Amino acid sequence: MYKIITSDLDETLLRKDGTVSQANIDAIAAASAKGVKFVPNTGRSFTSIQDLLRQLHLYQQPNEYVVSYNGGAVIENQDNRVIVSNAMPFDEAQRVFDIMRQYDVDIHVYTLDHLYIYQPRADDKHYLQTRGVHYDEMIGTFDQFKDDQIMKVIAMNPDFGVRQEMLQAVTAAFNQQINCTYSSGIYMEVNHFGVDKGTAILDLGKQLGASATEIIAIGDNANDLGMLTKVGLPISVANGIDEVKQVAKFVTPNDYERGVADAIEKFIL
Repeated sequence: MYKIITSDLDETLLRKDGTVSQANIDAIAAASAKGVKFVPNTGRSFTSIQDLLRQLHLYQQPNEYVVSYNGGAVIENQDNRVIVSNAMPFDEAQRVFDIMRQYDVDIHVYTLDHLYIYQPRADDKHYLQTRGVHYDEMIGTFDQFKDDQIMKVIAMNPDFGVRQEMLQAVTAAFNQQINCTYSSGIYMEVNHFGVDKGTAILDLGKQLGASATEIIAIGDNANDLGMLTKVGLPISVANGIDEVKQVAKFVTPNDYERGVADAIEKFIL
């Protein structure tokens, strides 16, 4: 029996406009009623998804969790208590930032509880607005983060060629010893080496008495591969990229509109 369902948010659980369908909400509630934990697993900050947690009846609930920052942190929903923190070393984050600045991108710096954006682009501002993401424009040098926990650094440009070149530059600078991936068709994301959505959900699973074989993961994009390749039942929604569908054991009939509901109805209900 499966004990945990962990799901990506953007374009997996959520529509392109950032909303969630009633079908997905109802299916998650039904799974929860059967004792199966639903754990959002996102690249975003846990602070930016509090309204979603309300809709899923998980807001401020004890013994309910969120994996945030692509595995950079695991949070218990009650009081937003940090269970696991996998921050980037400051020197590593600064070096990544300096490489990204050489490209036509804006740059997100995520601390544990805040987002700063260096030279925010208009198209990125619009995208973040649809997600209810709040941020401050980064002013000053990177040294301002020296005493913070830096969870991840990401860059945005819709041009895949720009993102691909930048990813290659970052991985080469660190001799492949850093975790780089893509998300949402517009971002290139960087976490500390060994930090991903999969490692984080397995760590949480151990704390909750759930093995990898008892975990379902649902995703659509490259930054979901870390969890899809580590759990017992990897699932792609219908709109998943080819790489995700190739590792999935099941592809839902529907996309983000009700793909999560498809998975829950088939394997839990």
